[in-house]
Amino acid sequence: MNNRPPADRPASDLPASDLPASAPPASDPPTRIRTPAERLTEVIKGNRAPGLHGVVAVQRGQVILEHYGEGEDFKLNEPLGHVRFTPGTLHDMRSVTKSVVGLLYGIALADGHVPEPHETLLPYFPEYPDLAADPRRAALTVEHALTMTLGLDWNEDVPYTSAANSEIAMELAPDRYRYILEQRIVAEPGVRWSYCGGASALLARLIEKGTGLPLEEYARAGLFDPLGITSWEWSTGADDRALAASGLRLTPRDLLAIGLLVLDEGRDLVPTSWLTAALHPHVRIDEGFHYGYQWYTGDTWTGAFGNGGQRLYIAPALNLVVAITAGQYNIPDQPTATTVLNEVILPPLHPTP
Repeated sequence: MNNRPPADRPASDLPASDLPASAPPASDPPTRIRTPAERLTEVIKGNRAPGLHGVVAVQRGQVILEHYGEGEDFKLNEPLGHVRFTPGTLHDMRSVTKSVVGLLYGIALADGHVPEPHETLLPYFPEYPDLAADPRRAALTVEHALTMTLGLDWNEDVPYTSAANSEIAMELAPDRYRYILEQRIVAEPGVRWSYCGGASALLARLIEKGTGLPLEEYARAGLFDPLGITSWEWSTGADDRALAASGLRLTPRDLLAIGLLVLDEGRDLVPTSWLTAALHPHVRIDEGFHYGYQWYTGDTWTGAFGNGGQRLYIAPALNLVVAITAGQYNIPDQPTATTVLNEVILPPLHPTP
């Protein structure tokens, strides 16, 4: 399934002032600037990007890099064998799915279908009246779910092949939403970020309840069709509901299209006011690393992360969007996406002889 964001998260991107000048001083000998494709070739030859399946990067409206590899792949835990990736090959997004759910929540909120972030959760789950007897649980809000600050006893540090992992236990439970909401509250809600796929599942259920549509159908009408995304899948659980924490499958180009939408402040699909709130650093994860409404934020970037090296990286100051897919699933270190960002795309363009 999906992991917590790895420690080797993307470094802050370079400010515009650090970009190379458009031409060398007249006194310098002619130089050639290495292209991102050349830098990627060097990284791949040095085996510094194992499991890289695809990368597409656009800066100032121009494609600066597009590459597809090959390797073993999975659809969640289902082996797909050795795959030669092309622009049309679908790929698991894993926890990038959560950030898409965050956008869908903003669209549904603008349409009046879901509660405001400050509203409490349990009134929208009247099927669990017994859970509201706990005053602390009754005080949980939508924003606590959006920011993963529910304070629940929830652990996704163990492998996603084990029922000791809270997300796996949620999917094995007879009722995933009761399972989430009945977990013990072990920390003050709204204070500390704690990774929780259950939070995304609650948000998706609010969307479904409010719109009367399955999550994937609302995504099709409200986001995918308007963006021209026609080839996609959304894996479901045993209850046939879309896996809001990890089930989306897209091509790298279509993942990039979602990033460009965010870079363009939502256009007419996602309200700008929602993006402003969603990309605000609501809760600290680490130094220079925060969480908004289902999106990660750094000092100069916004991103979505998924197990295996799935990345959507948006740097507004550089007018840059990068989509990366990789196959480093379920291993402690997943450096490929960060290496591609930090060694191929973000550095200054170094001249070569």
